[in-house]
Amino acid sequence: MFPTSLRIFIILGFLLNLSRSLRFDLQSGHTKCISEDIKSNSMAVGNYHIVNPNEGTPLPDSHKLTVRVTSAHGNNYHTADHVESGKFAYTAAESGDYMACFWTPEHNPPLTVTVDFDWKTGVTAKDWGSVVKKGTVDVMEIELKKLMDTVNSVHEEMFYLRDREEEMQALNRATNSRMFWLGLLSFVVCLSVAGLQFWHLKHFFERKKLL
Repeated sequence: MFPTSLRIFIILGFLLNLSRSLRFDLQSGHTKCISEDIKSNSMAVGNYHIVNPNEGTPLPDSHKLTVRVTSAHGNNYHTADHVESGKFAYTAAESGDYMACFWTPEHNPPLTVTVDFDWKTGVTAKDWGSVVKKGTVDVMEIELKKLMDTVNSVHEEMFYLRDREEEMQALNRATNSRMFWLGLLSFVVCLSVAGLQFWHLKHFFERKKLL
């Protein structure tokens, strides 16, 4: 039997080997955006193409994509205009949600294109196949390197999540503090308004000699 810690790392390794691979329909004139939370210094690789509705024949001229990949701060990492397929690869310079947006030009009558998109980040984005083809290491060493990179990625992810948790806790503390002062201010305002109303009614009744 494997030790518990080894089993945990193996499970995490399988989880990290999952990539964002999906297929979706995109209507002409509309936009589809997909986001991925990527930490700084992580590699990201993407492949996309329009699925041919009629296998064996060229794609119609109307089946074109415009693609933009941007960071949470608006920095552009990939641009492609009116293409049938494309690839991108970059190393994230900043942590946050990266956005891949696809859209097609308007057509009359409207048409729908199917897009196949594969987005890999972190350990899964590395080209292990090319390393094996070089013949400098055997399969076992490659698996050990992949496992080591997975462990390092899990380690970095833990620190990243801890930093994000600290940021959220700081935000919660600041929000609670502001809500406390807002509630106190509202309470003081309500008391002031009630006191002014009482003073006004008292003087009104005194003038009318009702008191």
